[in-house]
Amino acid sequence: MTTATEYAEAEAGPGARQVFVLAWPMTLRAIFLHGTVVIDGFLLSSLGEGALAAMGLAAALGGIVLGFIFAFSHAMQIRTAQAFGGGNPIFLKSVLVAGLTVSLGIGVVGVGMILVWGEVVIAALAPSTQIAGQAQTYLLIFTVVILCEAIGQCIASFFNGCSRSKLPLYGYLLSVPINVTSSIVLIHGYWGFPALGVAGAALGSAIAITVQTAFWSVLLFRTSGHLLRVVGWHLDTFVSTLKRHIQFALPIAATFVSATLSTHLCSLIYARMALNSFAALTLIAPWNMLAGQIAMQWTQATGILVAQLLGKRTPEDVLDRFLSRAWLGAFVAAGIVSAAFLIMGLSLDWIYPNLERETRAILFGFLPILMVIQFPRATNAICGNTLRAAGDTVYVMHIFIWSQWAFRVPATALFVLYFDLSAFWILSLFLWEEVIKFPAFHRRLWRGDWKKFDVAA
Repeated sequence: MTTATEYAEAEAGPGARQVFVLAWPMTLRAIFLHGTVVIDGFLLSSLGEGALAAMGLAAALGGIVLGFIFAFSHAMQIRTAQAFGGGNPIFLKSVLVAGLTVSLGIGVVGVGMILVWGEVVIAALAPSTQIAGQAQTYLLIFTVVILCEAIGQCIASFFNGCSRSKLPLYGYLLSVPINVTSSIVLIHGYWGFPALGVAGAALGSAIAITVQTAFWSVLLFRTSGHLLRVVGWHLDTFVSTLKRHIQFALPIAATFVSATLSTHLCSLIYARMALNSFAALTLIAPWNMLAGQIAMQWTQATGILVAQLLGKRTPEDVLDRFLSRAWLGAFVAAGIVSAAFLIMGLSLDWIYPNLERETRAILFGFLPILMVIQFPRATNAICGNTLRAAGDTVYVMHIFIWSQWAFRVPATALFVLYFDLSAFWILSLFLWEEVIKFPAFHRRLWRGDWKKFDVAA
């Protein structure tokens, strides 16, 4: 029997507390995900620049395939939330199987391309034959990571879409210590194991990700194994269901791939700047990525809950109330990130004591941009994730692609290669990009058509 309190909560809809419960495990998971690369680089740093170059070269090639897997897994997260909100087990099973099929397909094709062309590409890019050999060995072992992530990231996204965001976090709490311990042992040859160097780092990651994927697979079977007994597909046949899943996922995946490519291209342009400016822009990138996860994961959690509410065909007034609460929470998260950057800026002499004074001065000069940008970025992300949750994925894709390729990338080239402006003005382009996206996002959201979309289609 539904109590009066439960009925009142259902009428009011979820609030900031529900977003927080979903968002904080996703935030920690994202930090673990990005931090693992930093850990691997730190562990190999004792072997010298050659080992780091080999790992960087191999990881860059493998990272291209992983980038596609992560992009499609984000779409899987939203589609799962739509099915979970509707409470339709056939829809939910269809999303899980279609998502796994797409993700595994990307993984298999990516590994196949690495096996066929990887050695040739590495030989062409590596500065020496020794580094090329180390990179090739690393990349071959790394294919295990790619195949496991193809399965694991899909399962993790399924858990997030079903509001079980703690389960993926448990997997990282298990895999990160395994990764660090096994990599240290295999790199340096402790406890009687052979010293494998660069290959040891790859093997440590492969062991950790295999354990993580096996753990998530067991959790999936225990929590959702009943879906295997569900008969039928969401759109009559599996082929039709798979086509619809790809149709939904492609614009979202294209958005993430475009963001990655545009960022890498801008980084290549930064290399033409003065050394101190280039170093400052390079150093601020991981800070921006890690600290920004607080607000970004809040907005992604908001999108998941909006997708679930739309799947339940929630009344428009309930959607409006929830979104206003989530929006307020996003501003709080943006404020926390701004405060974190303020603390970082005031602690530069302690964090980077060995940097030249000019580089630290450039980093400190970034503070106004880093503190202000969090607010338009957070509100744009709320709009983008809400529109994606409703299925308005093509429109969101256009906003991102045009703002990146028609504005930020060419403006970066002009500012660096032609006008020779300072690093402050180069970084400010990220803020102006958010300003450009602001009216397009908010006009579409305030129009309200997204509240009427049939997400089960």
